[in-house]
Amino acid sequence: MEKPDVERIDGLSPAISIDQKTTSKNPRSTVGTVTEIYDYIRLLYARIGIPYCPNCHTKIEKQSIDQIIDNIMSLPEGTKIQVLAPVVRGRKGEFTKQLEGYQKEGFVRVRIDGDVYELSDDIHLDRKKKHEVELIVDRLVIQTDVVSRLTESVEIALKYADKMVLIDIVGQDPVLYSCHYACPECGFSFPELTPRMFSFNNPFGACPTCTGIGYLMKMDEDLIIPDKNKTLYDGVKAFGASTMKKGDTMAKMYFESMAKHYDIEIENKKINDLPRWFLEKILYGTGEEEINFEYTSYAGVRKFKAPFEGVLPTLDRRHKETKSQGMRDFYEMYMSNAPCYSCHGARLKPEVLSIKIGDKNINELTDMPIEQIKQHLNTLVLTKTQKIISELILKEIDQRLQFLIDVGLAYLTLSRNAGTLSGGEAQRIRLATQIGSGLTGVLYILDEPSIGLHQRDNDKLLVTLKKLRDLGNTLLVVEHDEDTMYAADQIIDIGPGAGTHGGQVMAQRNRRRNQKDRKINYRTIFKW
Repeated sequence: MEKPDVERIDGLSPAISIDQKTTSKNPRSTVGTVTEIYDYIRLLYARIGIPYCPNCHTKIEKQSIDQIIDNIMSLPEGTKIQVLAPVVRGRKGEFTKQLEGYQKEGFVRVRIDGDVYELSDDIHLDRKKKHEVELIVDRLVIQTDVVSRLTESVEIALKYADKMVLIDIVGQDPVLYSCHYACPECGFSFPELTPRMFSFNNPFGACPTCTGIGYLMKMDEDLIIPDKNKTLYDGVKAFGASTMKKGDTMAKMYFESMAKHYDIEIENKKINDLPRWFLEKILYGTGEEEINFEYTSYAGVRKFKAPFEGVLPTLDRRHKETKSQGMRDFYEMYMSNAPCYSCHGARLKPEVLSIKIGDKNINELTDMPIEQIKQHLNTLVLTKTQKIISELILKEIDQRLQFLIDVGLAYLTLSRNAGTLSGGEAQRIRLATQIGSGLTGVLYILDEPSIGLHQRDNDKLLVTLKKLRDLGNTLLVVEHDEDTMYAADQIIDIGPGAGTHGGQVMAQRNRRRNQKDRKINYRTIFKW
């Protein structure tokens, strides 16, 4: 807005207008990003999320040497263990030189495919089979005085086995520990978990296929063929079919050559009456199968043999290759949004979606209604360390989710596109965000916040408005709702008519805060 034509203004509170305009039309904006709740959820997953291998779904844990020692020492006293260094995991080969090198470095025994050998033995392995080779670093009995020896043995194992150590517990399953995020089965490695990995607006986390939007624009068969009661000659849009009757076109040549190759009559047949397999060849191409084409023009007859690309792939390619905005707009008339085939609408990379808290990844969590997210997070079973790390983050998320529930938006999901919200929903989201900001001494101007809200949820909205007032703010609400007028501290009627016929204060009435009688007859002040 332009600066007012006055010399100075003193004592005026800053004003925030929360109107009915819809939120951002940016396809990357969601309810979660607009309310900033998604930022806290990203932080939560980066701090206490547990990675699982996207290939073999094995749980991946990163631990320090101190944590590994503490876990081992927590075993019952008297437990017998072996400290092993898994130097070869599921690889083919004889490993003769490798084993000789370990012997020279002072190792005595090795476990290969579950059997123990002396390194001084003549060991022959089948080079065509996959093997598990584990150096036996030490054998111990858990007691209070073995901590220093255990620590030294674990450090040696981590050094030789690429930051991994295998603890073979007598009578129990062995336990594999790793000092970095790497799958012990297939070797898939994770970088250090950071909040940006969980952002679909950042290349570190966004699905590379759809770049984090969640869908792809593709040619739509129903838009290409809007009326299947027509023939191929005049039913296939955007491919030159509409000009077939006017002369020899490439489209006509393609269709007639395809019909001749597959012995299908297309001249007077409706598209609905054509075999589905033939129509799919027309629309999606023949793959590697070659067709004899013959094109007649003023320059003569041209014959060639080649596979048919298909109507939809051809139009997709033209859309990508064209540099003309007009042609791009033309092709987009026949395209629709389809979920990304890589992330299936989740917007994130597969490895990011394999990081979970409880039993849900970040996309599964944000796909839940807000009320269910709140319940799920409040019932999470966390370790003592996870509780300490996540306490403040969970508290902030819980408060912000409650603000949305208070304004009647418990049914929304955080993954919902912001552009699909109604004006009333968008306004109440901004209202909940302002409550979360905790500003005081601000003048808020709201334009009919009850629009689109069910009557039963009116009380929730009014409680929220009163909270904002009680923080030390002033609320100016333009509203025609009776419940809101009853709840107001002061009611002002502007008139006498609407628009250009208004502008005068017709009536004004104060209401005491502690007034218990809700049934105030405001009609008496509306007489002008």
